[in-house]
Amino acid sequence: MSEVIIPEELNSSDVLENKENVIETESPVVNYAEKTLAELVEIFQSLGEGIERVKKSKEVEAIKSAFYKKLSKEKAEAGFEAPVEEPSADTVEEESQAPQAEDEKVNPFEAIEAGFKSLYNAFKKERAEYNRQQDAEKEENLAKKLAVIEDLKALLESQEDVNATFPAFRDIQARWRAVGPVPAQNYRDVNDQYQYCVEKFYDMVKINRDLRDLDFKKNLEAKEAFCQAAEKLAENENVVEAFRELQKLHEQWKEFGPVAKEYRDQIWDRFKAATSVINKKYQAFFEEQKGKQADNLAAKERLCEQVEAIAEKEVASSNEWNALAKEIEDIQKQWKGIGFASKKENQKIYDRFRAACDKFFEKKRVFYSQYKDSMAENLDKKMAIIEQAEALKNSTEWKKTTDLLIGLQKQWKEIGAVPRKKSEQLWKRFRTACDEFFAERDKQAKPENDFYSNLKAKKAVIEEINAYVSADPEADAAAQKAFNEKWQSIGFVPFKEKDTIYAAFKEAMQAKFGGRSQRSGGRSARAPRSEKDILIQKYNTLQQDIATYENNIGFFSMSKNSEALIKQMQERIDASKQELKELEEKIRKVEEAAE
Repeated sequence: MSEVIIPEELNSSDVLENKENVIETESPVVNYAEKTLAELVEIFQSLGEGIERVKKSKEVEAIKSAFYKKLSKEKAEAGFEAPVEEPSADTVEEESQAPQAEDEKVNPFEAIEAGFKSLYNAFKKERAEYNRQQDAEKEENLAKKLAVIEDLKALLESQEDVNATFPAFRDIQARWRAVGPVPAQNYRDVNDQYQYCVEKFYDMVKINRDLRDLDFKKNLEAKEAFCQAAEKLAENENVVEAFRELQKLHEQWKEFGPVAKEYRDQIWDRFKAATSVINKKYQAFFEEQKGKQADNLAAKERLCEQVEAIAEKEVASSNEWNALAKEIEDIQKQWKGIGFASKKENQKIYDRFRAACDKFFEKKRVFYSQYKDSMAENLDKKMAIIEQAEALKNSTEWKKTTDLLIGLQKQWKEIGAVPRKKSEQLWKRFRTACDEFFAERDKQAKPENDFYSNLKAKKAVIEEINAYVSADPEADAAAQKAFNEKWQSIGFVPFKEKDTIYAAFKEAMQAKFGGRSQRSGGRSARAPRSEKDILIQKYNTLQQDIATYENNIGFFSMSKNSEALIKQMQERIDASKQELKELEEKIRKVEEAAE
């Protein structure tokens, strides 16, 4: 007895019919954005030629994209503003060399750009030829498979003896398996035709039981081997590789006919179970990858926000720029330690991060460019002051020239920084000119400008202060005022003695009169008797100190440390003025409370 054989059907939901549907993971090895133009060309050349290079198309396109971004940026920085156009990946460009006008600006990028275009055009030709050959082979395979189907149809219509028909059927199956891939758009249709004819063959042809059992046995052995291979793949820790190999097993499974009826469900369930294990691992793997990629994206977004905030800051000093640049470098190190985001988001977030970094460093570059311009301007200003001082150093108009030089000293301290290599040299030159004048002035002192006599007179005032015996508060206030007026009426002392003599005067006045107000008469000359009097006394003393500071700030000796001394004196003035404002507010509140 013979029976109709119906082959089992594959569940299309468990099998990917086209291996082009397999997801490929992103595994970049080289960050091409950090490479130079020459390094990118060298990497391109190292990819080889022919099919070896064609199979690295993604890498080639990544190199091309990085090359033209880098080329465009460097051209713009070098002043060649014409946009760089990347060669199309679909067309092969003809190489041409336009003649260059004699007055045209020489473009140093033309040679390397032309060389890269030549390499890329060669690659495109190789790829086009490779694709053409592949398409031609697939069309040939399609024709062969259609021919096999026609032979199978003819076999179905044959009335020959089964002993002759079955070997012919086996031959057709072998021919079918030997044919390579066909165009993707024809795969399902041609395969369905073949399977339909195979099923009809088993339905229509009554084969010998022994031959049928032998065929079932061979199919069962083959499918058991497929099950074992799938089960082994389920143990593979490389989930992506296991999934790819599984697709190949499913394709081979389709090539074999049915097994005995009692084994059909069993063998298929076994194969499907192994498939399910791999599919679940594959799905879990990519769900985990998505989670990690989402975390990586969030981490990179936070770093972008940090850099963007830094890039928006208004920075006015070199030290602050350097500190912020160090922060950016630390953030860049953190970025490198974070894995990839999803393929869709990875390039976008990198471009955002790169743009923020570029914005910061461009602002820093502009700052230092302007800073250098400012130092050059300050250098010119100080040179002008030096020239004026040198023109005055031999003057014998002592009073007039003294005032002029003091004015130049004030201007000097108000001018900003100059290049460090020039600073000390300029300072010594300016100081020398001033010192020469003041030294000669002190030597040539005349009666109307007798500095040493003035020094002697001021020493006498200090002796009088030290000898003064305190009486009552009103008398002390009058004496204090008289001593101040007498001191102010005496002219200049030798330049090098002015600080010492003034310090001695201030010390003597402080020892005798402390912080008493200089106003004479009335209750103000007596010791403070109320909170308001105390505050007013402090206020008057501060005003006196500020006047003294401002009067002396321009008379510092032209020494190596004068800038630091002037800065210190200015800080005292600023602090005293701030204290004055606070005292005014306190006095106002005391008066309001008294009302």
